[in-house]
Amino acid sequence: MKNIRKTLNLVALALTMTVLSCSGELSDDGAPVELVVTNTQNLQILDLAPNTDVDCTESIGTINLLLIPKRDGVSTDFTQVRITRYRVSYQRTDGGRLVPAPFVRSIDTLIGVGQTANISQFLVIEPDALSQAPFAALLPQNGGRDPDTGRPFLKMDVIVELFGETLGGDRVYDATRFPLDFCYQCGGCE
Repeated sequence: MKNIRKTLNLVALALTMTVLSCSGELSDDGAPVELVVTNTQNLQILDLAPNTDVDCTESIGTINLLLIPKRDGVSTDFTQVRITRYRVSYQRTDGGRLVPAPFVRSIDTLIGVGQTANISQFLVIEPDALSQAPFAALLPQNGGRDPDTGRPFLKMDVIVELFGETLGGDRVYDATRFPLDFCYQCGGCE
């Protein structure tokens, strides 16, 4: 009986490992290249108040892309990658629960093996999100404080996921995070 149980546990472990190693849309499957995404962050604090001097939401930072071969001898014929879209989502880091709705935007960036590319024009907040939770709570007419934390600011990671595929049709993906504090009339962008 113990041997059967032990065998069943080993079979269950093997099945679990097989399922976990299977890939879906968020992996780069059998692509011969790997997309590596990092960022250079310019701002830590994002003032949501209208500012005539500078649009803070467009100077968050730069997304850096690097395309590397997974093994030696990778042909460069069909391994260039076209990045076609990015998805922005949020994760609270201050204990709050409410986050803005995620959104997807189209882009068109081509990158070759061993090359780098930068994306500096991207949205981290949709304009209409400022009138919705959780940002709306920071407005003076709504109390100026987050109802979850009682603070006049929100702390969250802005997660930017990039999706594309090689010219040969293999999917690639990677993501980066921008930790930001969001506030309203707190002195500008820093």
